[in-house]
Amino acid sequence: MALLNKRVSIEDAVADVKDGAILMFGGFGGVGSPPSLIRGILEKGVKNLTVICNDAGFPGIGIGPLIVNNRVKTLIASHIGSNPVAGKQMTDGFLEVKFSPQGTLAERIRAGGVGLGGILTDVGIDNEMVLEEKKTVSLNGRTLIAETALTAEIAFVYGKTADEFGNLTYDKTARNMNPLMAMAADKTYAEVEQIVPAGGLREEEIVTPGIFVDGVVESKGVTWKWVWEH
Repeated sequence: MALLNKRVSIEDAVADVKDGAILMFGGFGGVGSPPSLIRGILEKGVKNLTVICNDAGFPGIGIGPLIVNNRVKTLIASHIGSNPVAGKQMTDGFLEVKFSPQGTLAERIRAGGVGLGGILTDVGIDNEMVLEEKKTVSLNGRTLIAETALTAEIAFVYGKTADEFGNLTYDKTARNMNPLMAMAADKTYAEVEQIVPAGGLREEEIVTPGIFVDGVVESKGVTWKWVWEH
């Protein structure tokens, strides 16, 4: 039974994050982002990261501190409007931003998680700038854009509760991208508010099965003092 206990420290969870790593972070405007794990990555000092997430967060919330501290080289997201630092870095050419519509982004991640090569969508089909960068496919009389699946080396997600096997529950909208990302990475680490013994969760409330999770960390949260200092 002890061999299945997936409790790990923050240091162990971020140990494999190297310069240039491709990472996924759950969250929507900071809601559902793993603050303790993000802080651990920031304090580790890695840089030139490729980050896949819904948005750029705020300067001190979500993945914002990683951007503010110049750790992210490429960002794949649906929008960055809530983080003016990200906008300035993109304009200055420091940060490469690859935009994807929110629904398309979610489906690309889901495709990566279930082993598909990509998805077909008509979102953006009337935009000449989009068509210049994408391949199209004719299917049943329709022209569709081929969007590649998204995967990562490590996904960092945030849950409400985990058991020692790594089974996860989520709290309302904090669920957002987290379950999809948990499936779409080589390794997944979850930060949760509480870790309970094996058998402590009801089967019907488990959203992400522990087979997708390599380690669980009990959240330390983040203080406003730390946010404003960084």
